Parts: sequence; structure tokens; C-alpha cells
Amino acid sequence: MAIKLSNRCRLIKPSPTLSLSAKAKEMKDAGIDVISFSVGEPDFNTPEYIKASAHKAIDANFTRYTNNAGIPELRQAICEKLLRDNGLKYSPKEILVSPGAKAAIVNSLIAVCDDKDQVLMATPYWVSYPYQVALANAEPVYIPTCEEKGYKIQPADLEKAIKENPCSKVLIMNSPSNPTGTVYTQAELSDIAEICIKYNILVISDEIYERLVYDDAKHISIASISEEMKQRTIVINGVSKAYAMTGWRLGYAAGPGDIISAGGMVQEHTTSCVNSITQYACVTALKEEDDSIEKMRVEFARRRDFLYEELKKLPHITCFKPQGAFYIMPGIKWYLENNNQNIKTSDDFCAKLLDKYYVALVSGNSFGMEGTVRFSYANSIENIKEGLNRFASFLAELASGR
Repeated sequence: MAIKLSNRCRLIKPSPTLSLSAKAKEMKDAGIDVISFSVGEPDFNTPEYIKASAHKAIDANFTRYTNNAGIPELRQAICEKLLRDNGLKYSPKEILVSPGAKAAIVNSLIAVCDDKDQVLMATPYWVSYPYQVALANAEPVYIPTCEEKGYKIQPADLEKAIKENPCSKVLIMNSPSNPTGTVYTQAELSDIAEICIKYNILVISDEIYERLVYDDAKHISIASISEEMKQRTIVINGVSKAYAMTGWRLGYAAGPGDIISAGGMVQEHTTSCVNSITQYACVTALKEEDDSIEKMRVEFARRRDFLYEELKKLPHITCFKPQGAFYIMPGIKWYLENNNQNIKTSDDFCAKLLDKYYVALVSGNSFGMEGTVRFSYANSIENIKEGLNRFASFLAELASGR
């Protein structure tokens, strides 16, 4: 007789972004010219000064277990970064270094959530949030947003969701956002903070794309709104996106000491510490930053501008101009409603696009937003141009009824 899986694991599905990326790679390995806009990973190399620091750590035999919460030098560097960039004062005891921002979020959720607790999040959401909530035995509650209002949570909708869900305990915020690229203003965050304080809601603020903002947008941490809000916020950040260090696996959580300590105990009995070489290199990344991040940001802005302007030219496509991160999420509803190829959902659309035109996009269903697809512009301008040409050809085919 087969052993029954746990309820939480039976609820979890593979990451659609990673699954699609894997399929695109298989097709490429088979000799097919696939252009992938699926993966959320900078297409730049880790800056040289960081790599040199990692080599130095290896040569110095800095290869053993470290303190579970992170080496003291790194936690101090994170405190200095949070004060310098975000106006947030933390002590090293209020910092937990984890193997990626994903782990930092899961550790935080497990630290505060019990059965039947509810975790609020905007729709569209990053694909992993609902499953991370499930791993903590809590229940996700979705707050719809719309393109017309910048995909931002409206205070009245937040308060309504809290009142209708009396076990609400946590709100997950993501600014700059994956998948929409939206960035909340200080005034908008102040309104949300007021409601969270009123109802004693903890905010897990995912700020991993903090350094990638464009035009006049400015990243503000909701923890900086007030000291009262800071005591109700876990700030999540890391080095994956801004420093092009996705494979190094380092994220961190900053927040009230009791929650951070509890999250540290979760980590102690699961993953334990982040690898020592990554930690050593990240001290250098945070303390000796060169112009690499700004060069990447400028290039991402150039790609965003090109992709947005070209998408706007396509008939029946709606599009919100992202203010941060490296994603754009055009609406394709007209094409789902006006084709004779039995393409009814965003999943159908993306599957057909990949199979026939060799372009990999992520379906809006993955983010709880049917009728949309997500492009990642962490890709070369040449690939973006060719991918757009194929995308436009596919739209023309659907519109013609072929």
C-alpha cells in the first residue's frame, strides 16, 4: 500500500516559471531556437569584485559551518545597508540570513502562522506565495487588483478583506512587484500601514527588487513609515536580483527580535546556515559596491522602454508600464475570446506559443490573473526583438482565424 502524502504537499504544485524554463531548455538542447521570457534571473554575470571575494574565502579555507543566523560581519553589513538605504535601524540580532529570499519568507511564515491563520496577498501575486503559505499550514486570502489602478492594493479592499476573514494575521507585500513591476508610493504605503496597525496585521515586505526602479519611482519600505509599523514588519531582501547572484542563494529577513529568533530556530532544523563562501562574498557585495548595479539597472530600463512601446503597438493588447523589477504583464483577453483554435485560457495561449513559435512566456494563471501573460525582460535586446516578432505573428494568426 502506498504511503499517503501530507495534505500540504498534495496542495503544492511545481513552480510554473521553473517548469516552463526547464521545458524551454529541453527544446533548446534538442536544437530548437527557443526564446525564453520565463525566468526571473538577470542575464548579467556576478560583478568581478564579488567573485574575487569568493575566491579569497576559498583560498583562506573559509569553508566550515557558520553561525546559523549568518556570520556577524554579514549581519552587521546588512544592518548598515538597511540604515543607509532605507532609514531602518536594526541590530544584528534582528537579522536572519537564509539560503535565498524564498527561505526567509517561509521561515517567517512558519514562525508566526498556526492552523487556520490567514495570509493576505494581492492578485496578481508571485507564484510561490500561496504555496509558501500552505507550507506554514495557513490559508491564502486574495485581494484583487486591476491594471487601471496600477495593480495596487486599495486600502478599502484591504480593510474589507480583513473584516471578511477574521483569522487574517499576515499581509504579504511585494514592491517592486513580480509579476507587474508596480511600485508603491510612500502615501500609498502609509494608508496600508494605518490599516495594518488598526487590525494588528504583520506585514512580510518582499523587497528583493528594491534596486531595480525606473523613471521617478522610488522604493520605500513600509517598515519606514513609522516605528509602530516597523514592529509589525518583516523586511525580506537579498542579493539575487540586484547583484546578479541568483545561484549564490542568499536572502535575509529583518524584523522584531522574537520573530527573527523563531525563524532562526526553523532554519536551524531545516537548512541551517547559508554556505560560508557566499556569506563572505556578500559582505563585500554590500560594503564595497561598484557601479555594476547601476549599469544593470540602466540596461533593464532601456529594455523595458523598448518592450513596452512595442507591445503598445500590437492590436488589442493592454499593458501597464512597469516601474520596477524586470517584468511586464500584457493583457491578452481579446485573443482568448476571438480565436478558433480552442485557446480559452492563458495556459492554452502560452502552450501554443511555445509549441508553434518557440517563445516561452508565463501564463497569468500562474499569478492568479487570467487573461494575461508575463514577459521577463532579463534578456538581450536582440532576443526581445525576435521574440516580439514571433509573438506578433502568433497574435496575427489568432486574429485571422487560421
